[in-house]
Amino acid sequence: MSMHVGYFCNWAIYARKSFPKDVDVASLSHILYAFADVRAETGEVFLTDKWADEDIHYDGDSWNDPPGGLYGNFKQFALLKRQHRHLKLLLSIGGWTYSPHFAFASDRAKRTKFVQTAVQILEDYGLDGLDVDWEYPANKEQGAQFVDLLRELRAALDAAARKRTEPGTKFWLTIAAPCGPSNIENLDVAGMEPHLDAIMLMAYDYSGSWESTAGHQAKVHGPAPSTEYAVSRYLSAGVPSSKLVQGLPLYGRAFTNTDGPGTPFQGVGEGSWEAGVHDWKVLPHSGESVRVHEDMNVLASWEYDNQTRTMVSFDTTRVLEAKVDWAKSKGLGGAMWWELSADRPGEQSAIRAVARKLGPLDQTPNCISYPDSKFSNMRNGFAT
Repeated sequence: MSMHVGYFCNWAIYARKSFPKDVDVASLSHILYAFADVRAETGEVFLTDKWADEDIHYDGDSWNDPPGGLYGNFKQFALLKRQHRHLKLLLSIGGWTYSPHFAFASDRAKRTKFVQTAVQILEDYGLDGLDVDWEYPANKEQGAQFVDLLRELRAALDAAARKRTEPGTKFWLTIAAPCGPSNIENLDVAGMEPHLDAIMLMAYDYSGSWESTAGHQAKVHGPAPSTEYAVSRYLSAGVPSSKLVQGLPLYGRAFTNTDGPGTPFQGVGEGSWEAGVHDWKVLPHSGESVRVHEDMNVLASWEYDNQTRTMVSFDTTRVLEAKVDWAKSKGLGGAMWWELSADRPGEQSAIRAVARKLGPLDQTPNCISYPDSKFSNMRNGFAT
């Protein structure tokens, strides 16, 4: 049984017009809801967009309900969880922008506050676990503090699960983990692993605007950074292969004024939402001068426009399927996507193609009982 995991970004409901109802929940086992933040001065975890997370009224939400109910994205996912009992919802805390706030982890009292408030959010909003996305511990000391944080969080999640009346309730704890050598070096992987259900490898962004030559942003084979290198590092630290989940990018990274992989570039051009980054759904671009190339030796693909001299590193469906085959041959635990809004709908979906390759998905039942929620409709199971 494979984990098939997708990040849902709470900002995707705005310009991207991507909503909980659009998530292909039959093809996924876990959704990671991004991102919560943490107050560096206290350790308190908090949600970042109250309107999106708990207030917005979607179709079917009444304005005449008694006060004190949950709405927004979290209500939509709670309803989806009741219809699809295999679907687990985790809150992802951190991410690139908020990660500097993890400096609190050196302080035991602040770690206690983090754990307390994170578990309360789980109880209030109907979650199945937590994903900690610290990018990245800057030294061995912070790596040790990360272990302390995960140990304390694991104990609190297990205690919350034991309070449940349904037998076998499980609350998940995962991390988003680096693949670059220097970032892995600062982690105490052996110390973290016992507390984690899965390690989500951020197996992308190996190349981009910060480099001097155009390159493959998510290659499996070859010198570091590569997915094969990262997997070997985590395995050698004692992580069971089944706990490693291979990250896959639902986007491409562009390089302009270049002759292709391994050659210099100048600039990255425009993108779908940010410079040089293109949603998977628009790739490959149309045009007579655009060609798609696949290097199955390293498991990487790209498009190249020889008129504009622009390369976009992205994974074709064929490369994605080959990556799943490789991961299965290594005994890895599944696949993870950043992020769900960038997929094509319907049969052309990358997520569906990978789900077919993965085979049977993790069927661990989710939790739908939250008697201690601060929201009345969550407490009563959304009974009408």
